[in-house]
Amino acid sequence: MKNIIALAGSNSKQSINKELAHYVANQLEEVAVTTIDLNDFEMPLFGIDLETEKGIPENATKLLEILQGADGLVLSLAEHNGAYSAVFKNSFDWMSRIDGKVFGGVPMLLLATSPGARGGASVLEIAKARFPYNGGNVVADFSLPSFSQNFSSEGITDMELRKDLDVAIDTFKNAVETFEK
Repeated sequence: MKNIIALAGSNSKQSINKELAHYVANQLEEVAVTTIDLNDFEMPLFGIDLETEKGIPENATKLLEILQGADGLVLSLAEHNGAYSAVFKNSFDWMSRIDGKVFGGVPMLLLATSPGARGGASVLEIAKARFPYNGGNVVADFSLPSFSQNFSSEGITDMELRKDLDVAIDTFKNAVETFEK
């Protein structure tokens, strides 16, 4: 059985991106889904002096092993001032000190959502441009605008957006099925 990791690039306890990542990953059939919370992998603020003095945090190694051990990654990025959240960027920076190819070629469905009409489009563009340099195999992406208006406990409520998400999920599913570590 394929192992899918759902992860939000946020440390908010009420993260809408975590909710979206969890929901999307669980739309896949015949896979094991594990939802990861960055709050369970706290790390000090990255700095070369800190790394030299104390080494790489154990949680960076643990998180990297989880991501690289997966058969697929559903990552929903929170957008803070048009870019990654500080907690995601910090985790990403620490993991890249262990292995520059952080994502290890694992198929990735890249998501973003926000309360606003752009749905995290800026951070998605940054990630789609950056992640391939770090082993990111972004096979599909999806932006959900106006989260509270377009998402409910039943999922995506806007039918056009739902169709777009279904296409992204199918593309991701096909990539996961053929992925070999």
